[in-house]
Amino acid sequence: MGWQSRTRSLQVFDTELSADSVEWCPLTQWSHVLACGTYQLQKDDEKTSVGSTTPSRTGRLYLFEFHSQGSFTPPLTETQRIDTPAILDLKWCHVPVCERPMLGMATARGEIQLHRLVDTQQQGSCLEHVLSTELGPDRLALSLDWSTGRGESSDTRLVSSDSTGSLTVLSLGETSLNPISQWKAHDFEAWISAFSYWDTQLVYSGGDDCKLKGWDLRMGPSSPTFTSKRHSMGVCSIHSNPHREHVLATGSYDENVLLWDGRNMRQPLSETSVGGGVWRLKWHPTQEHLLLAACMHNDFHILHCQQAMDGNEGSCPILASYILHNSLAYGADWSWLPLSSPPPSSPQEPAPATVEFTEPGGHLRIQYESPTASFDTSLEDDSGRYIPDHSPPPEKTQPSPAPLPSLGDNSASMSCLLATCSFYDHMLHVWRWDWSPEETEPAPSS
Repeated sequence: MGWQSRTRSLQVFDTELSADSVEWCPLTQWSHVLACGTYQLQKDDEKTSVGSTTPSRTGRLYLFEFHSQGSFTPPLTETQRIDTPAILDLKWCHVPVCERPMLGMATARGEIQLHRLVDTQQQGSCLEHVLSTELGPDRLALSLDWSTGRGESSDTRLVSSDSTGSLTVLSLGETSLNPISQWKAHDFEAWISAFSYWDTQLVYSGGDDCKLKGWDLRMGPSSPTFTSKRHSMGVCSIHSNPHREHVLATGSYDENVLLWDGRNMRQPLSETSVGGGVWRLKWHPTQEHLLLAACMHNDFHILHCQQAMDGNEGSCPILASYILHNSLAYGADWSWLPLSSPPPSSPQEPAPATVEFTEPGGHLRIQYESPTASFDTSLEDDSGRYIPDHSPPPEKTQPSPAPLPSLGDNSASMSCLLATCSFYDHMLHVWRWDWSPEETEPAPSS
């Protein structure tokens, strides 16, 4: 039986500032709530003191509610916006904290902020600031992860990585967020940190030194449990599979997604080239083998990882791609909100925007990019133009997924709601992916 994959854009929202993080609330009662974080480098900020070389980084936190109200009503409604320091990462805690959803935020001021979701009569859900903890001076908080990925609420902790190459583990108390340990983990920026959701004493990290490392908190941070140099460039995405023990996904500027068995980190289970640096990876909320990838220069892709997870060699086929963004693909997340209704009728989706290149010259391949000062300044010419926008785009490459696998032996149609965001065009997209058996023509009667 063949299968049909279809993506459909539902709504596009201009975030005004560069968007780099989107997160759907994972708690059932609030699964219609979406948070989006932005990052903007203010190079000529008047507030910067004379002679200062430290740029000002500002951000904004958006909160939305999603309600499907018919074909002609936009489903996404903004309920709140908060001006903040520049946001590098957002993560909802997977379990309630004091019976409320809790959103963690990593900022360019080197702090972790916690915001509680509350209900108001005037504007629906909104966030209120609860706690902030500084990781240390002269650093950017680059990522965070909660230990609660499998819905376990005991001993709730966070791990964060920062621009000094350090990791910090924090424990959440009733009224405080307390650092448990902090150590130097990487030679350069530590782009990403993540818990093993099956053994939350294990932490993984990836850095601009091209290394993927593991840490056992019971043994202390004096040395990692492993160091892998399998990625050839900076490691910037790690996500533990909450449904399948030992399975880990990692992504890098080297444009590859690697799947690992945590019991043997010498060699990955699979390697998939996705044609762009892999800034974020997200496992599906309920389907253990579906992996969402934000691929910087090459859009957003949904990978089918079942065969690799079962020990079969080869890359993971791409089931679907969302290509309507026109800038760096950074933030991506699956919604936990079930979609049972058919796709809303709407005008035909526009084709991806194209750019006519009138200036000669070859493509400038950007090897290292991140929402930091060096990234924002090094990629502009003397006129202040973003260089890649005036160069031919990289060739879109992806493995051929023929024939497409099914979602299981007895799987029926399924529909998923997703949100993605892109950087320089400051756009948030909400879209759906529908996966269904292909309808076959009945055989003519003789």
